[in-house]
Amino acid sequence: MTLYGIKTCDTCRAARRALEAAGHAVVFHDIRAEPLAPAVRDRFLDAFGGDLVNRRSATWRQLPAAERARAPAALLAAHPTLMKRPVIDDGATLHLGWGRDVQAALT
Repeated sequence: MTLYGIKTCDTCRAARRALEAAGHAVVFHDIRAEPLAPAVRDRFLDAFGGDLVNRRSATWRQLPAAERARAPAALLAAHPTLMKRPVIDDGATLHLGWGRDVQAALT
């Protein structure tokens, strides 16, 4: 299982702890230290569409309107931390966020 996020993100840390406590072997991919490969980003966008862009983040609020108008793939390529976190790849399914539905499915 791979968890894509940022090491300083509280939600990512909580998800990782819960998944490991549930017995999952979790590989953590820090998107700030190592941005997503274009193929991985495209796979995430195919699964989640525009929902992959976190429009509530501090990064989003700091972007000028012209930058916000760019396509999700271009935004995420230029600003990896705009990705809603975490994205969890359990080997069969991609999960976005750490809501109750994702928690119920994985823990």
